[in-house]
Amino acid sequence: GHFGNETAADFEDFGEITFAGGGATGYLRVDWFTPDGLATWGDGRMFMTGTEGAIEIRKYIDVEGRPGGDHIFLTDRKGSRHIDASKEPLTYFRDFLADVRDRTERSMSRAHPFIVSRLALEAQARARRIGALPQH
Repeated sequence: GHFGNETAADFEDFGEITFAGGGATGYLRVDWFTPDGLATWGDGRMFMTGTEGAIEIRKYIDVEGRPGGDHIFLTDRKGSRHIDASKEPLTYFRDFLADVRDRTERSMSRAHPFIVSRLALEAQARARRIGALPQH
């Protein structure tokens, strides 16, 4: 849907999906909204919730003020704790470049991007529109 800036009325600035399979369900939300009071231009977050606990990953900022990015918050029966993941190696792009150069499948299988693209196109075609998008 579109909820934001009227100068970009054709831009879909909000999307969400609920999915299920393999004994699990999931929810994904993507939006372009950042509160003016946040100390960064964007806010990448991921949440995972299970029967034993929850994980929140904040890519760019810790709203409690710890410096840097790559913050993980783990909550379970033992309590809540913060994990600094900023020193963890990020190998995906290195592996992706090696795959292109060496024709290997370290970062992902060759079939994976085609499957993901097909699923994304099918989801977009089946999506129920929300918000006020202009009629053309």
